[in-house]
Amino acid sequence: MRLFSLSSIKLTSVVLAATLLSGCGFHLRGDYSIPEELDTMSLTSYDQYSTLTRMMQAQLRMNDVKIVPPASNVANLHLLGESVDERTLSLYQNTRAAEKELTYQAAYRVTIPELGSRQFSTSVTRSYLDNPLTALAKSVERDMIEDEMRKLAATQIVRQMGRLKADLEAGTMLTGQELDKQKALERAQSKEQYQIQTIENETNSIDLEQPELEQ
Repeated sequence: MRLFSLSSIKLTSVVLAATLLSGCGFHLRGDYSIPEELDTMSLTSYDQYSTLTRMMQAQLRMNDVKIVPPASNVANLHLLGESVDERTLSLYQNTRAAEKELTYQAAYRVTIPELGSRQFSTSVTRSYLDNPLTALAKSVERDMIEDEMRKLAATQIVRQMGRLKADLEAGTMLTGQELDKQKALERAQSKEQYQIQTIENETNSIDLEQPELEQ
C-alpha cells in the first residue's frame, strides 16, 4: 500500500510539473523556433482587439519575440482573418445533431524587409457532442473550445514562422514554384529584348544600304 502511494505521488508530481511548464510557456528547443532575424517584429491585425490578436501577442512574447510598432525596416506579422465552420458528424434518432465537428481557420501574412511577403493559413479541427437539453451549457462549452482552437492556431503560426529560416537563408520569400515562374518570365523577357535588338540592327543596316541602291 505504501509503495502504491509513493508511485502515485511520483506520477502526480510529474504530471503537475509538466502542466506548470506548459502553462508558463516553456517549450523544448526544436526546428520550429523563430529565426533570430525575426526576434523583433511588428504585429498588425484585421482586428487589434480580437481574441486571436491577444493570443498571438502572448505566443510571440513567450517565444522571446519583441513586438514593436510597424516600420519599413521591421518584419511584420499581419493577421488577415479567422473563420469557424461546422458540420454534423452524427444524428440522434429524432434527426437532431448529436456530434458536430468544428474547423477553425486563420490566415496571416509575413513580410520581411528586402525579401518580400508570403501569405499562410492554418487550421484546427475539433469535434464535440451537442446535447439540445443543455443548450446554455453547450454554448459556453463551444466558446471555450473555440478559444482553445485559437490558442492552438497561434502556436501553429509560431511553428510555421520557424520554417522561414530556409527563406532567410535563400534570400527570398518566394516558393519553389514561384521561383520557377519568375525565372521563366525573366528568360522570356530577355529573349524578347534580344529579338527586338536584332530587328533594329537589321533595320539600321537596310537604311545604310538604301542610298547606294538609288544611285
